[in-house]
Amino acid sequence: METVGLGIHWENLPVGKQFKTVGRTVTEADLVGFINTTGMLEVLFTNTEFLAHESPIKGRVVPGALVFTFAEGLLTQATMQGVGFAFLNMELDIKAPTFVGDTIHVECEVIECRESSSRPGLGLVRTRNQVFKQDGTLVQVYTPLRLVKGKDYKAG
Repeated sequence: METVGLGIHWENLPVGKQFKTVGRTVTEADLVGFINTTGMLEVLFTNTEFLAHESPIKGRVVPGALVFTFAEGLLTQATMQGVGFAFLNMELDIKAPTFVGDTIHVECEVIECRESSSRPGLGLVRTRNQVFKQDGTLVQVYTPLRLVKGKDYKAG
């Protein structure tokens, strides 16, 4: 019987392949849990009076780092189970704020895919990940490079 939800081997990720994730709504509990866990106790995230009277950003804004981690969670659920071996590097660009109540999803395009020269059976895959809100606003773009398991990979 086939197991669904498993990752995609690097050989099945040709340059140009595109896909998107399901959505995820950011809640107040998500914001509070994230800032308390990470120590990001900045007034921008903890003080609604500051937001209302001093901040140019109005509304219950969430850290870009929270949005990035949610995007990674959505991608892990969709593509990395059992095949993602290492997150090697990335560039990240925050395009717009995300707020409590926004629903985000990730649109992904493979922009680099090749076999690893130093790790037989593994590949290097770079994607351009665009995170969008429910209204179509682009909020983040990042380009991770990952070490990904191949179909014939043998541990050892």
